[in-house]
Amino acid sequence: MNIKRYINITKPGIIMGNLISVAGGFLLASRGEVDTLLMVMTVLGLSLVVASGCVINNCIDTDIDAKMERTCQRETVTGAVSIAHALQFGLALAVLGFGLLVHYTNGIAVGFAVLGYLVYVGVYSLYMKRKSVYGTLVGSLSGAVPPVVGYCAASGQFDAGAGILLLMFSLWQMPHSYAIAIFRFDDYARANIPVLPVAKGIAKTKLHIVLYIAVFAIVSALLPLSGYTGLTFMAVACVTSLWWLFMALRGYRKNTELVVWARQVFGFSILTITALSIGMAFDFQALPPSLLVMLS
Repeated sequence: MNIKRYINITKPGIIMGNLISVAGGFLLASRGEVDTLLMVMTVLGLSLVVASGCVINNCIDTDIDAKMERTCQRETVTGAVSIAHALQFGLALAVLGFGLLVHYTNGIAVGFAVLGYLVYVGVYSLYMKRKSVYGTLVGSLSGAVPPVVGYCAASGQFDAGAGILLLMFSLWQMPHSYAIAIFRFDDYARANIPVLPVAKGIAKTKLHIVLYIAVFAIVSALLPLSGYTGLTFMAVACVTSLWWLFMALRGYRKNTELVVWARQVFGFSILTITALSIGMAFDFQALPPSLLVMLS
């Protein structure tokens, strides 16, 4: 068995991005009192669940991937890893990942992990991605689950902070994904995937990118405004979000090279969410007074 082939179908880049957001959510909720074993098992468990979802997604998308330049050499397309073996591998990862989460975390964290998995594998991969322009919106929910799982694993509850994280990361997914859809326009069109640029046009997609980033900037500020993070996080959120918005607005300049612009928006989206995940991990605040009153 070529281990590298099996690692490739887990989409390591996606796992790494989710690992950072899970840790960020966990450390935000821990507020300096970190249960190291719980954190390691939460990150490991959720990473295995994400890896499982990516493997199963590869199996489902084999016909689509074969039509796209970016994905036509995936192991599940070329046959380097058979669909049967990939499914077995994906299910094994799910059993291990959910097993760790069930054993070490709590029902709320596990519930959100299950929700994200079912939305990504079932609703998004099996139907919405292929049939609806709203597939990206539905998929954004699953992409926002990791930091919430980390937060709930540490806090044992779903509170306003977890809600802000869920909304914030869902909003972030939209311009991030739309930018990919623009610079991979030909691939999506060839595979007949109804992403917004293909279904509704580039102009509408540009507008949606700008609007989603603007709302994302506002929602990101709710963490410090609600007392969950401090001024450092506020500064990072303002600088990165506003620069990302400025970058998005540059798409309206005359003679803009569309692919270059979209790649820049995509690249900065990763920088933005990474900076915010790190920021909330280290600039946490004491429990907001309003919540202390409610819990007392």
